Amino acid sequence: MNGILDSQKFENLHFDEVYTSLNDPKDHYKTIVERFNQLSISDFQRINNDVKTAFFNQGITFAVYSEDNKANERIFPFDLFPRIIPNDEWMKLEKGVIQRNKAINLFLHDIYHKKFILKDKVVPADLIFSSKNYLKEMVDFTPEGGIYTHISGTDLIKHTDGEYYILEDNLRCPSGVSYVLSNRMALKKSLFELFNKLKVKTVYQYPEHLLEILKTVKPANTDTPNVVVVTPGMYNSAYFEHSFLAQKMGVSLVEGRDLYVEKDFVFMKTIRGPQRVDVIYRRVDDEFIDPLCFRKDSMLGVPGLMNAYRAGNVTLANAPGTGVADDKAVYNYVPDIIKYYLGEEPILNNVRTYRCEREDDMKYVLENIDKLVVKPVDESGGYGITIGTTLTRGQIEEVKVRIKDTPRKYIAQPIMSLSVHPTFIEETSEFEPRHIDLRTFSLMGKNTEYILKGGLTRVALKRGNLIVNSSQGGGSKDTWVLD
Repeated sequence: MNGILDSQKFENLHFDEVYTSLNDPKDHYKTIVERFNQLSISDFQRINNDVKTAFFNQGITFAVYSEDNKANERIFPFDLFPRIIPNDEWMKLEKGVIQRNKAINLFLHDIYHKKFILKDKVVPADLIFSSKNYLKEMVDFTPEGGIYTHISGTDLIKHTDGEYYILEDNLRCPSGVSYVLSNRMALKKSLFELFNKLKVKTVYQYPEHLLEILKTVKPANTDTPNVVVVTPGMYNSAYFEHSFLAQKMGVSLVEGRDLYVEKDFVFMKTIRGPQRVDVIYRRVDDEFIDPLCFRKDSMLGVPGLMNAYRAGNVTLANAPGTGVADDKAVYNYVPDIIKYYLGEEPILNNVRTYRCEREDDMKYVLENIDKLVVKPVDESGGYGITIGTTLTRGQIEEVKVRIKDTPRKYIAQPIMSLSVHPTFIEETSEFEPRHIDLRTFSLMGKNTEYILKGGLTRVALKRGNLIVNSSQGGGSKDTWVLD
C-alpha cells in the first residue's frame, strides 16, 4: 500500500528539507515520514479537519486586507507536517540570531546618542536621518537597561546551497509567536507519541520568559511592576495574538482609551479606580502611540505617553524608533554593524542587496528587474513586493517608474530559491513541495536573553509562490527543534 507522502514529487531545483532523493527521507525525518505513511488519506483529513475546527473555536484567525482596505477574517492555515531542525543546525542559527540582535541594539543606542558609526562612515548618515522611523524624540534618551529591541522577529530562508540567510529583521511589533504556540498545542494532541519519541524542545515557556524580560526593564522607581499589553483593538489583524499573549502572561489587555497620563505617570482605568502602569508591551505603531507627539488624529494612543516614557516612569517595549534598524536599506549594513560593535564576523549571511538610491545600484536594478525581487524599505506583511519573473512588460515599466520617483523607498535582491517542504494541498488531497521560510523570536532584557526553541515556519500554499506571508495567502507549520 502506498503511503500518503508517496505522491510527493522530489525536485532538484530547490533545497528539499525532507528528502535527499525520491522516497529517501533524511535521517531526522525518517520517523515522522514513516508515521505519516501509516495514515490513510481519510485518517489524515479527519485529523486535519479536527485541527481546523479547534482553531476556529479558539478564534485563531488573522485578517487579510483587500484593496478597498476591508479586513476579511480567516482561520490561520496550518499544515500538519512539521518542519524539523536538528539540534546542531539550530545552535548555529540561534547564535547567529542572538549575535545580530545584540549588534542591532548597540547600533540603536549609538545612532540616538554619540553616532560614532555614522561619524566613522560605516553606515551613511543620510540613510539614517532620511528614514521616517528615525525619531528625534528618542535622541539622547536611553531606555531602561539600554534595551531597545525587547522582542525581535528575524526572518531566515535556506537557499539551494543548504545555508541559512537572513531575509529581514522585524523590530517594531513582530507578530506570529501566538501561532507558534497554537500550532504546537494542536499538533501535540494529534501526534503525541512522536513528541516523546523524537524529544522535541518545548516552546510553551515563551509567555513566561516574555513577562520576566519585561519585568527586568521596569522603571527604577518601582519594585513590583504592573505590565499591560496595548492593542489597537479587535479589528487589528493580529488581535488574536495580543489577547493570547496577555492571557498567557496573566496581564491586562488594554486599548489606548483605557490609559491616561497624569503628572508624567501612566494609569489604567479600572472598576477599583486608577492603577499605575509601569511596563507597556505595545502592539501599536510609533506614529499612533501618542497624539500629542506624533499623529494628532490618532485615536489609538495615549496623550502624554512619550513624556512619561522620557521621564523614566514607564517602559515601552519595543522602544519607539527601533524601526530605523529594520529599514530594508539599513539591513544591507548589518554585517558591518556586527563587525563594528562586536568585533566578530557575522555567523549568518545577508542576501545580496541593492539600494536604489545609489546610482550604480539603481542602474543595475532598472536593467535587471526581471531577475530581481524589489521591496519597499518600510513595508511589512509582504505588501508592495514585486518578483521580476512574474511581471508583464507593462508591470516592469510601472515598477521602474516607482523606483525612479522615490529611489530611497526601494531595495532589490536576487530571487532567492527558498527551500521546499512537503505540504498537504486540500484542492488535490495530496502532498506537494511548497516554499518555506522561518521567523525566529528572541527576547532581550536587562542582563538576560532568550530565544524560542523553534519559530514560525511560514509556507507559501500556492505552487511556485515565494511570498509566504499570511496576508498574502500563506500558512504555517509547527517547527520542531530536536533535543
